[in-house]
Amino acid sequence: MSGDRGAGGELVEKPPPPRFPLDRWARRETLHLLLNLPFGLLGFVYAVTTLALGAGLAVTVIGLPLLAASLAGSRRLGRAERTRARVLLGVRVEEPSPLPLRGRPYLVRLRTMLADPVAWRAALYAVIRLPWGVLTFALALVSLLVLWPLLPYLARWLTDVDRMMVRGLLSPSDELERRIAELESDRGVVVDTAAADLRRIERDLHDGAQARLVNLAMGLGLAKEKLLEDPDTAALMVDEAHGEVKLALQELRDLARGIHPAVLTDRGLDAALSSVATRCTVPVRVTTDMGGRPAAAIEGIAYFTVSELLQNVSKHSRARSASVEVWRSGDRLLIQVEDDGQGGASLEGGTGMAGLADRLGAVDGLFMVDSPVGGPTTVTAELPWRDRVADPPSERKG
Repeated sequence: MSGDRGAGGELVEKPPPPRFPLDRWARRETLHLLLNLPFGLLGFVYAVTTLALGAGLAVTVIGLPLLAASLAGSRRLGRAERTRARVLLGVRVEEPSPLPLRGRPYLVRLRTMLADPVAWRAALYAVIRLPWGVLTFALALVSLLVLWPLLPYLARWLTDVDRMMVRGLLSPSDELERRIAELESDRGVVVDTAAADLRRIERDLHDGAQARLVNLAMGLGLAKEKLLEDPDTAALMVDEAHGEVKLALQELRDLARGIHPAVLTDRGLDAALSSVATRCTVPVRVTTDMGGRPAAAIEGIAYFTVSELLQNVSKHSRARSASVEVWRSGDRLLIQVEDDGQGGASLEGGTGMAGLADRLGAVDGLFMVDSPVGGPTTVTAELPWRDRVADPPSERKG
């Protein structure tokens, strides 16, 4: 038995030239042709019924989830057809990679399933296979009964068409297209997240430091008017203005820390996470084992992920203690935050957890929550490890 690789990278077991009487390959190919009708009928009925039902109900609440579920079923039918082609025709088509659904919000999972090119091509394969299955079943049956000497040659010709169809429609040749679609979706998430962050910064400036500075300017103006006629009152007003200046500066520092804390830039993730842990309302143990620093963007995402998770621990968990572990495993940066609180955390319902999952998904990361009611809660995040590049000369100290 010899093997080679097809154009799409799939392994192909090359059968010997057909000959009479029937050899092992001719029997396998004939069986494949006879099975084309039942398999084609099953696939056609499934694809047409479920896709038509899902598309017809798309205007209702259940339509799109039903369509996504039918596409998931088409993926499974495609796997069955690849198995049949491997066993009977010697075509070893590589399995497509699974959809990146774990840890993602419901709407993101639904969109990913609806845009899955592997499932749509499997559905197309199921539809066009029925007429071909009827033809090949009839020709194989007639050849078995009447054209026996020609059966090996006819079976080879017909199954070569089957091989081309399997390679063309059921191989993972357009995985790049799916990856591009994922990146386009993730880019939209990044844009939305950045816009939301800008709105938050604008709101914090408007309601916080800006309002204090306006009050400060008004207070100093009144103090100036009182300076000659009532120096004692003016001194009190200046003293109050001094307090307002301190509060405004503190709010600006907090806002700057929320954008990108200086300790993260200067001392790295370990020191920054230790600083965050001290602001949590429960004791937090921080453990890091990275052997270096990742790229600044990955480091920033890791910092803000842990920061928001510890805020959730403080506000919602009713925990007595928590822990943060960060380590590198190959080309991934792993984060695990645990607490012994009441549990019940979820990615559903547009929560902050869902926002974190979107942010990590946008950089090819993963976000998983294990939080049974009653606790404990374990949140695991994965980020791609990207090596840190040296800071440009203009940004270096000294």
